[in-house]
Amino acid sequence: MAYTKEDIIRLVHENDIEFIRMQFVDIFGQLKNVAITASQIEKAVNNQIMFDGSSIEGYTRINESDQYLYPDLNSFTIFPWLTEHGKVARMICDIYNPDGTPFVGDPRGTLRQVLKRANNMGFDTFNIGPELEFFLFEMDERGRATTITRDEAGYFDLGPLDHGEAARRDICLNLEQMDFEIEASHHECAAGQHEIDFKYTDALDSADKIMTFKLAVKSLARNHGLHATFMPKPIFGQAGSGMHINMSLFKDGKNVFYDENGERGLSTLAYQFIAGLLLHVKGFTVLTNPLVNSYKRLVPGYEAPCYRAWSASNRSALIRIPASRGQATRVELRSPDPSCNPYLAIAACLAAGLDGIEKGLMPPPGITENIYEMDHETRSMHGIDALPTSLHQAMTEMRHDPLIMDVLGEHISSHYLNGKQKEWDEYCTRVSSWELDKYLVIY
Repeated sequence: MAYTKEDIIRLVHENDIEFIRMQFVDIFGQLKNVAITASQIEKAVNNQIMFDGSSIEGYTRINESDQYLYPDLNSFTIFPWLTEHGKVARMICDIYNPDGTPFVGDPRGTLRQVLKRANNMGFDTFNIGPELEFFLFEMDERGRATTITRDEAGYFDLGPLDHGEAARRDICLNLEQMDFEIEASHHECAAGQHEIDFKYTDALDSADKIMTFKLAVKSLARNHGLHATFMPKPIFGQAGSGMHINMSLFKDGKNVFYDENGERGLSTLAYQFIAGLLLHVKGFTVLTNPLVNSYKRLVPGYEAPCYRAWSASNRSALIRIPASRGQATRVELRSPDPSCNPYLAIAACLAAGLDGIEKGLMPPPGITENIYEMDHETRSMHGIDALPTSLHQAMTEMRHDPLIMDVLGEHISSHYLNGKQKEWDEYCTRVSSWELDKYLVIY
């Protein structure tokens, strides 16, 4: 729905909305907001709400801190679960400098730039269908998160084994009130693990929805006395949480990945897009898998891909082509996890695919065998190598990929890598519970 400024002002008054959250995202994917009262809505829709950018990591220095929130009017929505102290609505914002120019450190702006590049190449729409997994854990008597779950369910199980079913149902119903089209909701492999899939939409809207989804899941889980986490690998020995990204590219309203006469029903453009993803995936892994913990998910044995390969059906491959054809033809990247900044992750995926198209690249043959069961020699024979195995290695790969560095720009790339280096250094010097369990008594 396309809203005007007048529409927003009217909706705020007609719905007795008392607070509006002006939301934006920092470079590490953390949701931020400036909350205003309904009396400030005219200023808000006229781009007059200011905030201190120096307080946000990766934004501006203290001597140039003033920045402005330009709300995307079409992102206006009311939070159904926040009514106790007056209704609350939100608008997602782009960040601008005082001189009216877009701020180069705004992740939403980064995605906009890559989408513009796709438009300049003749493509109308880049659709994204995300699949987010998360865990629901109990909280202790002080309201702190634990890793305890009394859930005994497995893949697709129902209650009473699935103790999170009521919370998951509540999440779906609230999201539908916010115009999400929920396609599937089910228990995942691990105890306490869940997945909710919502319908694909254009890339910018999909990234916005991912951020809204994570906020809704965390907020509504707490209403059920549970803690929701999108941490990639919270429990040793259990499957981690992924965020598979399904991608499709359109021109003149037609899916350019589909060719009824092509091998496997795929077009040359689809193969070129796949080749671009394979070429640059190491370089953007630090964006799709941004935490130290992310690399404890990307290991053999838990269905998460850890090798660079593609397949038309093989779920052990990094890139899979789901069976649907026609307008539903899509490329599924299976490595990302839900801790990522969706704007930067999607921007990198699109840029990589477009690079494959521009250069006319073609991927190696698809892999039909189970990659996890191959030995090193067999993988080498097929030209299959591993994704980065640590945050440190992933940072190095990004530094060596000029395309990804260019997509992010100097401001975001430098701040992002600096922040991740601090995270890695802290991890390397922190004494872990494993070390204490292993060494404290015997040495």
